[in-house]
Amino acid sequence: MPKSPLEAMIQGLNILVVDGNAYMRKVTRMMLMNLGAKSVIEAADGLAALEQIRNSDPDVMLLDWDMPLLNGMEVVRIVRSPGVFPRPNLPIIMLTSRAQRSSVVQALHAGINEFLVKPTSAKALHDRLSSIVINPRPMVQLGDAYVPQPRKMSTDLELDPADVGH
Repeated sequence: MPKSPLEAMIQGLNILVVDGNAYMRKVTRMMLMNLGAKSVIEAADGLAALEQIRNSDPDVMLLDWDMPLLNGMEVVRIVRSPGVFPRPNLPIIMLTSRAQRSSVVQALHAGINEFLVKPTSAKALHDRLSSIVINPRPMVQLGDAYVPQPRKMSTDLELDPADVGH
């Protein structure tokens, strides 16, 4: 029995975990299960991720940046292609070891919803899932990019329509 409305929502999510490292997929799966997730599917590379999105219809994707075949940023660019890819509004949490500010900005400009640095905590993962489930942001076209509507952030991280796509 769910403990909260959020836990009930998490239980109902079909979550795709994409990471080239099998151990990291297992750790992420365990954290999600401990948060109440019942349906967690996995992909080991970017091509497998695109196939899983088409076939498994996930509600949320946790995506690593550095993977074989297609990296995380290439996957985001493909997914965020309305009219080309079937699920351009799929919420994406980038879960990566890249902690540089430039990586966060690049990922936001590409269209991710949330960003987490590995290793992450169950609380941080819970908070990002909560943000997506409780306060979903509509997708908008900014320049050449299809991204979640920007929220107010520190000035140097905020998406400026003039910067997107350059």
